[in-house]
Amino acid sequence: MRVKISPVPLVAVLVALLGAVALLVVMNPRHQAENAGRPPTSDRAAEMAVDREPDGAAEPTPTGISTPSPEAAVLPGATRAGTRPPVLDHGPRTGNKVALTFDADMTDAMRYQLRSGAVRSYANLKIIDLLEREEVPATFFLTGKWVEQYPQVTRRLAGNPRFELANHTYGHLAFTPDCYGLPRIARREMTADVARTFDVVGAYGGRQTRYFRFPGLCHDRTALTELAPLGLTVVDGDVVSGDPFATSWRPIVRAVLAGVRPGSVIVLHVTEANAPMTDEALPHILAGLAERGLEPAPLSEVLDIG
Repeated sequence: MRVKISPVPLVAVLVALLGAVALLVVMNPRHQAENAGRPPTSDRAAEMAVDREPDGAAEPTPTGISTPSPEAAVLPGATRAGTRPPVLDHGPRTGNKVALTFDADMTDAMRYQLRSGAVRSYANLKIIDLLEREEVPATFFLTGKWVEQYPQVTRRLAGNPRFELANHTYGHLAFTPDCYGLPRIARREMTADVARTFDVVGAYGGRQTRYFRFPGLCHDRTALTELAPLGLTVVDGDVVSGDPFATSWRPIVRAVLAGVRPGSVIVLHVTEANAPMTDEALPHILAGLAERGLEPAPLSEVLDIG
């Protein structure tokens, strides 16, 4: 005679055994140590675990952009790559040094005007002649397209030990909306544009810097964040001459001499066709600076005066 065994007691026994094993695992000190500090798995806990961006730190940057070389890291204006660049208007208000800076703009529209014969030149050689003749230091903010248009002039600038070379973007596009009608560059292209210009200008040697100037001096937090990987210093200027499209040299001279002070950074242009009066204004500017006891110096020297 067979004895029929009910499955219910067996199930109960198995459940009891599994419960005992689970209890031993939970109480095991090693198991507790291994799980200590693990973040919660809920979405809200994951959000709380994300590191917040500290004030002044950069947002993640696009891949494929090389960091500055060790040589670039020791140039004037070099800053720590990965942090938003500082923005300077002038140097310390001590001593008697001021910086003459000349922007060399070049847009696609300007290139078209050159090729069509609508304008003769965007390189004002009279300015360079005067600076060389009077042995006046200056800093040139060059666009990459201007360098490509005027390689011989760029070589001349790089060969003068009194001249510093700086970055003014590749094609003089706007980095913010509504910047003097300039076409706007896409955010994803900002870093590469400026990095490319450092490479273009750097190939000429001379007194290289990590100084950078936005077209139209137009910038915002987004633009500064995109330039964080490049380890540079943004230089605006506290004395804007207003020389583009001026029809007389006198207003340019008045604008400069009315605002200049020790440590000033003076913004001028070396682009002859759209700043045709700058070469006429420059001798009067130099004379006015001398009368005030102010002396032009390289930008790096003006910004570093203690």
